Amino acid sequence: NVYDVTEFLDDRFMCDGCPGGSKIILKYAGKDATEEYDPIHPPDAITTNLKPNKHLGPVDPRTIEVAVFNAEAHVNFTPNAKAVARLVMPEKAWAYYSSAADDEITHRENHAAFHRIWFRPRILRDVTKVDWSTTILGHKSSMPVYITATALGKLGHPSGELNLTRAAQKHGIIQMIPTLASCSFDEIVSSAGPGQIQFYQLYVNKDRSVTKRIVQHAEARGIKGLFITVDAPQLGRREKDMRQKFEAEDPSEVSKAGQGNVDRSQGAARAISSFIDPSLNWADLDWFRSVTKMPLVLKGVQCWEDALEAYDRGLAGVVLSNHGGRQLDFARSGIEVLVEVVRKLKQKRGLNFPNSNFQLFVDGGVRRATDVIKAVALGATAVGIGRPFLYAYSAYGPEGIDRALQILHVRIISQLLQSCESSCVGIRREQDEFEMNMRLLGARTINEIVPEMVDASNIHTHVVPVPMDNLYEGNYERLPGARLKEIKSKL
Repeated sequence: NVYDVTEFLDDRFMCDGCPGGSKIILKYAGKDATEEYDPIHPPDAITTNLKPNKHLGPVDPRTIEVAVFNAEAHVNFTPNAKAVARLVMPEKAWAYYSSAADDEITHRENHAAFHRIWFRPRILRDVTKVDWSTTILGHKSSMPVYITATALGKLGHPSGELNLTRAAQKHGIIQMIPTLASCSFDEIVSSAGPGQIQFYQLYVNKDRSVTKRIVQHAEARGIKGLFITVDAPQLGRREKDMRQKFEAEDPSEVSKAGQGNVDRSQGAARAISSFIDPSLNWADLDWFRSVTKMPLVLKGVQCWEDALEAYDRGLAGVVLSNHGGRQLDFARSGIEVLVEVVRKLKQKRGLNFPNSNFQLFVDGGVRRATDVIKAVALGATAVGIGRPFLYAYSAYGPEGIDRALQILHVRIISQLLQSCESSCVGIRREQDEFEMNMRLLGARTINEIVPEMVDASNIHTHVVPVPMDNLYEGNYERLPGARLKEIKSKL
């Protein structure tokens, strides 16, 4: 539809209430503003604030050129979806989703670290039937994968996190709801199917009464696990994002917290995170236990000493993670820390992993079913995947994430069958990555994926060359260098 919003330019209240003010209105004058407008305004914003006579009429759809992408043909789990997302997403949204800390070394290392782990497949095993289901914090999951928390889902698609909720239900996996979701918490929970399991990721507010309200409300709505983010006392320097002005609507929990005077000039991450409490410490865990009965998991543990402390304090588990490389550059990858944690906790406390009483999770850099299987072999209960799913639905809508999960399912089984070639003949394209990979590895169930099936001896050696991942590197957007700004003469 076409609207006359000229009067907004002279209405200081209306213009200031519009994210971006008069500049954004003028920028899209005479142009299609749908992609910029929809993610950051409520559906009734125009009908509520604009007089009926300012509604000039519908646009003739025959005059609009639409780019159509075939998800079936293009999605190769994440690399191709990311490439398409880069082409179709608004610049600010892409900058937020793709950005990482400083020179983005850790962001790239998260993916590269998996390349230093090699398989040792077993042969001559009957892998006709392969089962890659598991349990996470006591709850069933169709595979050892959960959708980890990622903020501002509507930057990539109008339905935002609801895409993830629906996909999680369809494919039988668990969604972790983020504190900084674009959709409201209640909207996401209400969209879940009967019996669908959801976790909650928590950024701890400086105002503990706000945190208490959030936690107890989450528990009352049926959330089954509380993942407390501990690697973000301050958000890292994400230069791609910082070059953008954040003009979107604040996430629901930020609005409820009443954070005023937010600096929107240094990107989305800085604008939405001013409420996070840098004083959070180990002593606060007793307070969390006093306000909730949900299992507590620390998200963002990066060394064995802190994992041991979490175990000794009776927590349900830890996520070995560096926040997707978005916090401290040159922090080690979660998969590398996993090797260290498993070894040290066995030495110090006699623990074997996977362990139902203290579960280890990994996120960051996971792009293939082989990555998931490597983590499980090394002791992880499950891995979290975040941005790849954002790219999938940003590029192709709900069909994108559905296809990504379908392919991931296929590839996991096919590498649990490398034992016998005859069993691999005729594997259909529709089978999951899990099925293919489990068969190729010679494992019939998740319990049969054991440490002896991988060689991680080079995981701590950061200078070992491995074959280049051309597909990943081809889609990686490097940080731009300095360039001269063109100044137009006023003469």
